[in-house]
Formats: sequence, C-alpha cells, structure tokens
Amino acid sequence: MSQETNLNTLKARFRGYFPVVVDVETAGFNAKTDALLEICAVTLKMDEEGWLMPDKTMHFHVAPFEGAVLVKEALEFNGIRDPFSPLRGAVDESHALKEIFKLIRKEQKAQGCQRSIMVAHNANFDHSFVMEAAERSALKRNPFHPFATFDTAALSGLALGQTVLAKACATAGIAFDNREAHSALYDTERTAELFCEIVNRWKKLGGWPVVPVESDSEQTSEE
Repeated sequence: MSQETNLNTLKARFRGYFPVVVDVETAGFNAKTDALLEICAVTLKMDEEGWLMPDKTMHFHVAPFEGAVLVKEALEFNGIRDPFSPLRGAVDESHALKEIFKLIRKEQKAQGCQRSIMVAHNANFDHSFVMEAAERSALKRNPFHPFATFDTAALSGLALGQTVLAKACATAGIAFDNREAHSALYDTERTAELFCEIVNRWKKLGGWPVVPVESDSEQTSEE
C-alpha cells in the first residue's frame, strides 16, 4: 500500500477517530429528564482516493423511558404527537443504543480506528441525549468520545456561511425537503451528506493530505 493510499483512510484522516453521524428527536431540551424519542446513526467510509461518503444507516423509534418528561411544544415541533402509540414501532432506548453501538464498534474496528466521534448538527444537544441514555441503560461499551464532537453547524458556518441545516445543505447543493425535516432518519442522512461535502471540499482546495511540518531537529540537521 502506497503512502498516498495510507493517508486516504478514516484512521489517518481523523487521527484515529471513526466519525459517526447522529441525529435524535426528543421530548424536550433537558437530556437528564426529557425523553429520547428517535435516533439514527450513519457510519462513513472513504474510497481509495480519499473521498468521504455515507456508508451504513441504523434508525430506531424510541419509547420514552419510565418517568420521562414530555414537553408538549417539543412534540408539536417534531411531529411525534403520541410517543406511546404502538404504530410507532418504538423500542426501549437500551435496545436502540445497544444495536447502534454494536454496529459502530464493528465498523470502527474494521477501519482500524481507536474511538468513535459523533458528528451532528448542533452536536452538543445530540451528544448529551445519547450519553444520558447510555448511562440510564448502564451501557459500558459506549464507543463515542465522552465530550469531543464534530459539529456541522460550526463547520457549515466556516465553510458555507450558513449554520441552519436546511440553508447549509442548499448552499452546498444538497437537496433538502423541509416537509421531511425533524425526522431523525432524514436529518441524519442530510447531515452525513453535508459533513462529507465539507470534508471533500476541503480536500479539493488542497487541505488534505496535510504536508508534515519538519521538526526543529530535522531542520537543524539539514542546515
């Protein structure tokens, strides 16, 4: 394998981290008290030329945990009128996270990465809900970094001059249907496309691979 091919891996590109795009729909803003109602995760892959693209998708509707707070305004916003409806096909949050974590660990290992890192739009929100749900479920093998994330709202502000997901996608040339928004599945798929576009656009501009900086000792010996 050539040096160039070695660089064109997720392991090399993100310093050993495996990026996973996540979106959640919830019954409020407080991760400790409010219900997690929907979650989707999209793993990423990189081709031999170093172009990033979405790979595998896993999505669940989630039943509110016992004692969870359900904020009416939040339910109206995301369109989940009845979180307890059997028509949702919802599963316990522990089941949803176990399956998602299992997929992530498998793909992370296959890519030779040491830890997964969450990619999300306004990432602190999604990260906090996933971490709280994992703690409630007593899941010990959480693949995500405990605090580091890649926030596509911040990255879009830098690369595209937009921070709203729909506007950032439009600026990047990614189709976005506002009627489908606030579904975890739809928003995660669009966020994955957006993140890949930003990373690939940086590559097109010459930002990857990065030329290693010579150390002072190397420069001295050459002089």
